[in-house]
Amino acid sequence: MRVALRRIAIGVLITVYGVCLAADVLAPAGYATQFRDSPGAPPSRAFPLGTDELGRDLLSRLLYGTRLSLVLAPAAALLATLLAAGAGSLAGYAGGWLGAGVLRVADLFMSLPWLFLLLTVRATLPLNTRPEDSVLITFLLLGLLGWAAPACVVAAAAGTLRGSEFALHARASGVSNARFILVQVLPNLKPVLLAQFWIAVPVFILSEANLGLLGLGVGEPLPSWGNLLRGLESLHALQTNPWLAAPAALLLIVVACFHLVVPLEDYSK
Repeated sequence: MRVALRRIAIGVLITVYGVCLAADVLAPAGYATQFRDSPGAPPSRAFPLGTDELGRDLLSRLLYGTRLSLVLAPAAALLATLLAAGAGSLAGYAGGWLGAGVLRVADLFMSLPWLFLLLTVRATLPLNTRPEDSVLITFLLLGLLGWAAPACVVAAAAGTLRGSEFALHARASGVSNARFILVQVLPNLKPVLLAQFWIAVPVFILSEANLGLLGLGVGEPLPSWGNLLRGLESLHALQTNPWLAAPAALLLIVVACFHLVVPLEDYSK
C-alpha cells in the first residue's frame, strides 16, 4: 500500500511540476496582467478560477506561483542539505572538541523558534526590496537557517562510520581526514542526505507560505503560494468565494506528496 501511494505521489508531483513549468504556455494571461473591467470576478470560461481584487487572473497566478515555489524551495533545500552535509560529516567523523562545537551551534539554532528566527532575520531586511530580490532573499534565508536539524542527523550517521573497517584502513594508509570525508564518508551518507533533502522541501514550501501570509515573503506582483494564500485571511471572503481555496488545496496536496515520496525507513535514519 505504501509503495502504491508513493508511486501515486511521484506521479502527482511530476504532473504538477510539468504543468507549472509550462505556465508560459498554459496560463491564460500574464501573472501581473490586470483586467480592470473584471475585478473580483467569479470563475468563468474566461477566468477559470476568477480574478483577484486587481483583476488579475487567479489561474495564471496560481500556475506562476506554483512554479516559483516548487523550483526555489528545492534549491533552498539543496543549500541546507549541502551545509548539513559539510557540518554534520565533520562533526560526526572528527568528533572531539570540533565535533562537539559544531553540534552545540546546531543545538543553538534548533533551540530557537525556527519560524520566529526566520521572521526576525527577514523583518530586519528592507521591505521595499525589488520583487526579484525578495525571492532570492526569502529562499536564501530558508537555506542558510535550515541546516541545523539535518546536520545532527548526518553527524549521527557519520559517527557510525568513524570506527568502521574502511575508516581504520584509511587511517593506516595515511589518508587525510579531509580526503576521507569527501571520498568515503559523504558517498556513504548519500541515502541520509537524500532523505533530509526530501524532508526539507515541504518544510521550506510551508515556511515561504507562512512568510507570504505575513507580507514578508515574495513581493508583489510576483506570485507565490505565500501571497496567494493571503486571499484566505477573510473567512467571509472564503465563504462567498470558495474558489479562493484553490492555492491552499494544491499546497496541501503537494506537501502530502513530498512526504509520501520518502520511504519510511529513510525517516528513521
